[in-house]
Amino acid sequence: MSKAFTREDDAPDEELEVEPQMPAGTKNYITPAGHARLKSELKALVEIERPELIKTVSWAAANGDRSENADYLYGKRRLREIERRIRFLMKRLEAAEVVDPRDQDQDRVFFGATVTYTDSSGGEHTVSIVGTDEVDPARGRVSWVSPVARALLKAREGDAVTLRTPAGEEQLEVLAIRYEALG
Repeated sequence: MSKAFTREDDAPDEELEVEPQMPAGTKNYITPAGHARLKSELKALVEIERPELIKTVSWAAANGDRSENADYLYGKRRLREIERRIRFLMKRLEAAEVVDPRDQDQDRVFFGATVTYTDSSGGEHTVSIVGTDEVDPARGRVSWVSPVARALLKAREGDAVTLRTPAGEEQLEVLAIRYEALG
């Protein structure tokens, strides 16, 4: 049978979201606050959103012709998205290694550090080094595997480090390092 005659619902699910990928052979480090957020999201999906959606899909299925029932079609699609997110969260939480920033060596840059540095143009920046599931550039949260975090790791206050990017190399000077609970 020609592919033109197959139902769209029979096609394999495509990944709609691009989930953060971990480099091969590395651990999934995460802060306590990030771990709590992932657990909270998983709990909300499993205990609230998924059961409510199942009720809606069951109700829509009972209304008759499913091929033209928007509630049913949307509900099934949304249910697949929720199931995919639940599987992702379960895998991430299972592989997570919680690291409390306050337990780190306070005079060097490690996971969980909030670092203030200057770049070669004199601009001052502050970033917090967090897990891949916690990245938020608007709040200055960068992944521990990002180029800037990798350049800063193990540096001390006053150290100059080299940031290697596709645009070339840039010198950064570490001004301050602090460890605080990231919320």
